[in-house]
Amino acid sequence: MSTLDLCEKYFDTRDVYKLLDITKDANDKDIKKAYHKVSLLVHPDRVPEAQKEESTEKFKVLSKIYQVLTDPQRRALFDEQGVIDDDDEGKLATWMELWEKIFKPITEEDITNYEKEYIGSDVERRDIKMAYLGGKGCINYMMNHVPFMAVEDEPRIKEIVAGMIAANDVPEYKIFTEEPAAKRNKRHRKYARESEEAKVIKERADRRRQKDAEAAQESSGGNLEQLILARKNHRETNYNSLMDRLLEKYGGEDDSDTVDFSAFDKKKKLKKQTPSKKSQKKSTIKNGRVEKQKS
Repeated sequence: MSTLDLCEKYFDTRDVYKLLDITKDANDKDIKKAYHKVSLLVHPDRVPEAQKEESTEKFKVLSKIYQVLTDPQRRALFDEQGVIDDDDEGKLATWMELWEKIFKPITEEDITNYEKEYIGSDVERRDIKMAYLGGKGCINYMMNHVPFMAVEDEPRIKEIVAGMIAANDVPEYKIFTEEPAAKRNKRHRKYARESEEAKVIKERADRRRQKDAEAAQESSGGNLEQLILARKNHRETNYNSLMDRLLEKYGGEDDSDTVDFSAFDKKKKLKKQTPSKKSQKKSTIKNGRVEKQKS
């Protein structure tokens, strides 16, 4: 299957510019930024185990597209004839190495900064709308599909959705506007319990890292190189701990919903609201997950 066939299979388009949400006159900097943004959404290390195989294939496709668009000759061929030369397919064996060379590792500070930009943004508002429609007003579903959403955000989210309902942007679902107190209290108890558990885990991890750092310092005799290595390991462990907590929230299951961390599929859900006869696909519900039949 050609690269463009795979684009259509996994991203519903053969237009690589549309896939990356950039224009045909985008420069290398714009391409790199767009590639980074989309590839993060399908990175195999950031999705549940059941989605890793498909995410890996999506990641390979994105890496191939990035290589094409950053090569003047291959990009010109696509622009002029709408084709991609797949003769160098063997080079895709290094797709993960390519990504790691292009982008620096994500730090806890990066995630914190993104959260600040995301909260209150148009992107968050769009995600809230899509999650509200996707879950037909189920707040548990919204908690699992709106990044960074916590029980503390419920009043703010409800106000945003109320405005959408008043403007006739979305229908009113009674399960949202008249949510039973028992369901709400159960959700709040669940997240309060998880918050306490996460705090205990973090404290234990901090103590363990502190002991490891002290042991490394003692064994190195104050060696600068060893101390730098110890700090690097500390940062990596801290980041992994943060990602584990995010995956615990967005990768687990609640009473009625199975969390889907494949955020890129949100575009497909939005597209499904106004499907064409050619692209319309049926959906089935299996084990609490909405699954699309592959064409």
